[in-house]
Amino acid sequence: MSTLKVACVIPTYNGRRDLERLLDSLDRQTAVFDTLVVDSSSSDGTFELAESRCPNVLRIDSRDFNHGGTRQMMVERHPEYDVYVFMTQDAYLEDPEALANIAWPFTDTRIGAVCGRQLAHLDASPLAEHARLFNYPPTSQVKSLEDAPRLGIKTAFASNSFCAYRREALMQVGGFPQHVILSEDMYVAAKMLMAGWKVAYEGSACCRHSHNYTLWEEFRRYFDIGVFHAREPWIRQTFGGAGGEGLRYVLSELKFLGAKRLSAWPGSFLRNAVKLFAYKLSQQERHLPRALKKRLGMYKRYWDSPYA
Repeated sequence: MSTLKVACVIPTYNGRRDLERLLDSLDRQTAVFDTLVVDSSSSDGTFELAESRCPNVLRIDSRDFNHGGTRQMMVERHPEYDVYVFMTQDAYLEDPEALANIAWPFTDTRIGAVCGRQLAHLDASPLAEHARLFNYPPTSQVKSLEDAPRLGIKTAFASNSFCAYRREALMQVGGFPQHVILSEDMYVAAKMLMAGWKVAYEGSACCRHSHNYTLWEEFRRYFDIGVFHAREPWIRQTFGGAGGEGLRYVLSELKFLGAKRLSAWPGSFLRNAVKLFAYKLSQQERHLPRALKKRLGMYKRYWDSPYA
């Protein structure tokens, strides 16, 4: 960590309370780093809070925000860093060693990205809690392209809520893409793996982050995920599909709920069916009118962009 110059980059929009909690957790870190905030013209005091606590704050028009493009803009504006830790405003670091722990794997010069572990928020629903337990285990792992036959698409798993990138590797693969609706994190991780880099998952680097989505929000989220995969078929062609991961997830969720929460089982089945339907529907998005896709998806502004 001492030989690497690290920046923590946070895109924000109307999340003052969340940002305050995140900044408080950053203040407690033992690591040496700089904080960079890019705010999409918030109207709730988020920008003013960031300015009062961070020396590097950029304000952009909300219409100019792009999941990949805005992050890449920050990388290009600040070329002096070796590692960029990207976080979302609704996450916060679990302990004072979190940033140090997500940065230390970069001592291996073959590692291009490190994804941290996400723990559910303290007010998370049982289903939201299980999602974090299933997708973010405590065991660390280093993955390469050779792991694709065993791990499938999870080889390239990454999350923009708490993920770090080596500048050299990021720039080698062309940086974050502007044209994707979301999952710019998986896109970059996949490109790095294909270029010969390794991607790490660090179970000791922990943040709190989860969502208590409604059924409709789950549908919209998975519709957007499906759009991403439909438009980037090379990822599944290279790494394979989920390989039965969906069934394992459902069985794991039912086991987590257990006999004491049998009343939650119907909701579990319904929620997973909704996610599957949304994903399958969006695989055919090329045949759907843009106005309908805008209504069905979560990231509506994408459909007004030149990439839609």
